[in-house]
Amino acid sequence: MRVRNKDFQFRSVRPVELHSAELEPCDNDAVNSNIDSKIDIVCGDITKLDVDVIVNAANTTLLGGGGVDGAIHRAAGPELLAECRTLGGCQPGEAKITGGYNLPARFVIHTVGPFWNGGHRGEPEMLANCYRNSLRLVLENSVKTIAFPAISCGAYRYPIIEAAKIAVETTQEFLANNDKIDKVNFVVANDEIHAAYQRALAR
Repeated sequence: MRVRNKDFQFRSVRPVELHSAELEPCDNDAVNSNIDSKIDIVCGDITKLDVDVIVNAANTTLLGGGGVDGAIHRAAGPELLAECRTLGGCQPGEAKITGGYNLPARFVIHTVGPFWNGGHRGEPEMLANCYRNSLRLVLENSVKTIAFPAISCGAYRYPIIEAAKIAVETTQEFLANNDKIDKVNFVVANDEIHAAYQRALAR
């Protein structure tokens, strides 16, 4: 795991191929190291990242809003909203994909995180599904790099430590079973979120 600053100068990463010999135990430390090498924390503006896909923390209408959602729509231009109008909205935990238009990213994946209601109304599973379904769309569209914001951590009031733990653990589990994704970036806006993701990655 590396922490990057907002200059966004990415280096290409070649995944490590792991070969297990017959009857030899799996080297879990090596596997975990390979997975974590594909995960970065990025400080800065998600709309400026030159990656294949950025994720929009959208609302159920997919018609734009505040925060990251509004910033992505402004940067992408009106064509993004026009395509979103054709998608019929999106339910919490689901994800849908559009073009990136004026963004550096080729695609935008729109996912709807849960509102925090104390954690007893399915919020953890819905949040995990945001990451799972977004990563599935990465595979389905044969792209390699993705950037996530801190889904549900703004107006939806999800506790940052819990949200970061779900984001990291769900992503690690997905990467352990799918080796076609080269890089997952978690884009953070402040020191508090940065520290929460660092803590989650250090577990």
